[in-house]
Amino acid sequence: MGNLEGASFSETPTYAVATVVTVLVSIGFLIHGSLKKFGKWLHKTKREPLYAALEKIKEELMVFGLLSLLMGHWIIYVAKICVKASAVSSHFYPCSPPRNKTESAITRFVLSGSSYSNFSISRLLLSSGHVNYCPEGLQSFASKESLEQLHRFLLVLGVSHVSYSFFAIALAMIKIYSWRTWENNAKSMALQRLEGSEEPVANNTRMGRLSTFTFHHTTHPWSQHRALVWLLCFSRQFWSSINEADYMALRLGFITTHQLPLTYDFHKYMLRSMEEEFRDIVGISVPLWIFVILCVFLSFHGTNIYFWISFFPAI
Repeated sequence: MGNLEGASFSETPTYAVATVVTVLVSIGFLIHGSLKKFGKWLHKTKREPLYAALEKIKEELMVFGLLSLLMGHWIIYVAKICVKASAVSSHFYPCSPPRNKTESAITRFVLSGSSYSNFSISRLLLSSGHVNYCPEGLQSFASKESLEQLHRFLLVLGVSHVSYSFFAIALAMIKIYSWRTWENNAKSMALQRLEGSEEPVANNTRMGRLSTFTFHHTTHPWSQHRALVWLLCFSRQFWSSINEADYMALRLGFITTHQLPLTYDFHKYMLRSMEEEFRDIVGISVPLWIFVILCVFLSFHGTNIYFWISFFPAI
């Protein structure tokens, strides 16, 4: 049996163990050091919302790391929890219960007088993950194979969520930074107006911005219907969402509403607002965990829960 499961720790060369430990520890310290330096840079540049978002991501990584550690050691104990076979109802399977192909294959090998020995059949059983820890008439509450798949799923979930959060804020920042040229042009025009050299030109430009913004957003045929204008706004995020006239009009409207000087850095305000929004949405909160668990519980065959959930954002 030892040959089937591989060499034990005492039978593994010390240089192999030391190499694996070195690589894992190095990766851990590299990630930790990178996050620590990035946090210091955010704190130094006074980007407190992004620093708070980074702390949330670090907490999320810690939670997933702890879950991975617990599942790595407790899978075998959960698999040994035996319940009556009748209690494990196939009605709650995510898919319709398939036939046991592994058992059928082994039966065909035995009945057909195959050359497979008992050793080969045992190895086939072990490789397929069908290890029965319960006596006859009982069944594991959750099999070892299913828990190992859940373990991998949680790992992918954590990596995907952290990567998605990073790319979401990165793409948003790239788009906002592309508007910096418009902000510089607006501030230079405001300075010219304060100097009194081109006040009529500034007034004409301001009226031009407002009229262009109004014409652009009210003359489109889709703007006359609520549902169509929603689709238009949704689709515009995939290309240039606003043009320079839109930016100038929004900037002027914000400054006028809050009675700010024309030299106010509206671009910096947008960056700060994006950072604060990212701080609020990043991370997996307790209600979101509850929602995920409920989705997993209700995702049995025939409910099509994920199909119906896809309509919630639109509603």
